[in-house]
Parts: sequence; C-alpha cells; structure tokens
Amino acid sequence: MKKILAVLLLTFALLTKIYATWLLIPMDDKQTNHLKAYGITYWVLENGVVAYWLLNYRGGSFIFPYHKEIENQCIIRGVSYEIISDAQAQSIFDYIARPDVNMDKVRLDKAPKIAVYAPDTYRPWDDAVMLVLTYAEIPYDRIYDEEILRGDLSKYQWLHLHHEDFTGQYGKFWAAYHNTAWYKNEVAKAEAEAHKLGFQKVSKLKLAVAKAIKQYVYNGGYLFAMCSATDTYDIALAAQNTDICGPMFDGDPVDPDANEKLDYSQTLAFTNFKVILDPYVYEFSDIDNTYDRHVTEDQDYFTLFDFSAKWDPVPTMLCQDHTKIIHGFMGQTTAFKLDKIKPNVIIMGAFKAAHEARYIHGEYGKGMWTFYGGHDPEDYRHLVGDPPTNLDLHPHSPGYRLILNNVLFPAARKKHHKT
Repeated sequence: MKKILAVLLLTFALLTKIYATWLLIPMDDKQTNHLKAYGITYWVLENGVVAYWLLNYRGGSFIFPYHKEIENQCIIRGVSYEIISDAQAQSIFDYIARPDVNMDKVRLDKAPKIAVYAPDTYRPWDDAVMLVLTYAEIPYDRIYDEEILRGDLSKYQWLHLHHEDFTGQYGKFWAAYHNTAWYKNEVAKAEAEAHKLGFQKVSKLKLAVAKAIKQYVYNGGYLFAMCSATDTYDIALAAQNTDICGPMFDGDPVDPDANEKLDYSQTLAFTNFKVILDPYVYEFSDIDNTYDRHVTEDQDYFTLFDFSAKWDPVPTMLCQDHTKIIHGFMGQTTAFKLDKIKPNVIIMGAFKAAHEARYIHGEYGKGMWTFYGGHDPEDYRHLVGDPPTNLDLHPHSPGYRLILNNVLFPAARKKHHKT
C-alpha cells in the first residue's frame, strides 16, 4: 500500500509540475528568431493546444501550457523561450488585465487553414507571403482560378493574393516586355485558361474570381493581399461595367468613358480613383503613390499606429511588433494615397510626410481584409530577375512580422469580430 501511495504521490507531483508551468515565447529583443516563433505557435494550435497572444506584452509574446514537445520544437527551430511557473504566468495575466495598461490576453483556439492564390508556375521565393510561410514552417495550399470558381474557398479560413493583376492587363508589362518569350507565354497560358473556364477575355475571368473572393470575405473569410493584388483587385470590381483594357490586352478598344463609369460602391478599400488607361504607363491607377512620393531609401519609413488592446483588439493584433518604425519597401504598388482610401477603412501604418498609407484593414460582411503595400519587406526595390530573399539573414524582420500577424489572426477572429 505504501508503495502504491508513493507512486500516486509521484504521479500527482509530475502532473502538477506539467500543468502548473507555462512556456512563454518572448517577442521583444530577447527573441532569437521572431519569424519562426509564429511557426511554433501555429504548430501548437495544429496539435490541439490552446495558445494565448499577449498583446503589447514584450512585443506581442505567446504563451501556452508547458509540454516537452513544444520545448523540443523551440530548440529545433532556434526559437527563444522561457519556462515559467503558474504563479509567474498569473502575475503576467493580472498585470495585462489592469484597466490602466494597454495590453490584453487573446486566446487562440485553432490553426487556420491557409490558401495562397497563385498559379502553379509561380515560384514561392517571388512572393513574400509564400516565402515567409515556408520559412516559418506554416503549411498552406496553393489554389488558382479554377479552384476558386468551383467553390474551394469554403475550405479555408485565410486567403492570400499573390502579386496578381485582376484587371486582365498582365501586370501592365506590355510596354517593356511584350516581345519577350516569358511574356508571350504568360499571355497565351492566361488566355487558354480563360477559354477553358468559359470566358472570352482574361479580364472577365479575373472579375469573376474577384467577385468570388469578395463573397468569400462576406461569408466570413479573411483576405490578405500585397503589392498589385491590392489596388488591381478593387479596380477590377469598380470597372465591372466598363472596359479598361486596350486592344493589346483583350483585342478591342478601351471604353473612352471608363473612368466616368467606375462604381466605387463595389470596392473594399479605395474610392474616387481614376484608372490609367495608357498601356505605356507602368501604373494601374492613381491609388498607388510609387511615382509621386519622391522619397529616398534612407528616408523611407512608416509608422505603426497605436490601438487600444482591450477595445480595439483586431488592429492591435495586426500591429504586434518589436518596433513601431518600419523601413519601407517598394513594389509595383508601393503605398496607397490617403485621399483614395474609404473613410471606414482602418489605417494601421502610414508615412504621413508622403501622404500615404502602407498597411490598411477593413471589414466586409462577416469577414475581414488587410492590404499591405510593397513587394518584399527585406528587398527595397525588387526587380524582375532579382535573386530571392534569404530569410535566414532577416529572422527579426518587423516588416515580415506584419504578414505573420495576419496569418495567426483568424485563430482569434471569431471572438473579436463585431456582429
């Protein structure tokens, strides 16, 4: 009997130790790999363990009940962690809960299923989101037009749009690259895909896809887009009752009254913009501030705004970082002019001196969306043919952290969404 009792007491002691300790992943300057820390948190959720996001606490840290397997993953992936007692964790929770402290504890329940809208020919290292998902070891599926039109979006909680041109103008590369083999191949493939799916024009296919994505958001999905996938998405929706494509793109003339026929009520983010109809101009509309900003690389920074963690948890989550000042980076669509953004849109990051926003967010129906200007947070001026970014050289990238904030956000979205 004494032996049995001793075993029971030992078992109880071990269980008490397991469930009375926590594993904290700090996200301040003590973290050795900020980007892979998100992958750890995703892995924890995938394995059925509840995680907590400590908003504004040490750079937006994560904490979970201690399990040896989690500790092993942190060691393998090179992520800093701290093992703390239940009393220490409770002290942190109590401090965060104080009404005079701009912090909050958000429960993350389930790893979101992730889709990336990109053709099968697209290389993962050409897109910042695919690059960082791979680096952080967060799984995703790649889907494209056919999958979206047949309804596959319902399988996913989070959708990223790679650097797509939803207007059907093939990225407006015609002026510089229309004689190159790669451009001709891309056009031929896009046209064949459109005809296969029952559309006479690529622009009509892309509009149908844009509408399906909009319905996905309305039904409760989460949309994230960067670079040209942001403004061309809204341009396509606004131009659905006119023709903004010249004959080199779709075989017939542009509607000369196209700009007067734009319907801004159909867009998510932008309003009162004009489409640039000249095919020789490498720009889609006056939403983008790339050619009007006159900012040098050493001056190019944008600031993340402060939000109330307890009253505005959504933008607070999306702005978690170990710095509020982030070095800018360019793209075909670099930044959004402030006067082209709808008044109900939340501006989360901006460069006020250039009258531009870099990072914006909004709601539509039951869902949400985030648009992020620029191509690659660690490649200031990415050009066609440039080598891929090596994220092993940028494990603390604050610009890439914003992408990963959005990836984890749907795990907490239902609790904090306004109904």
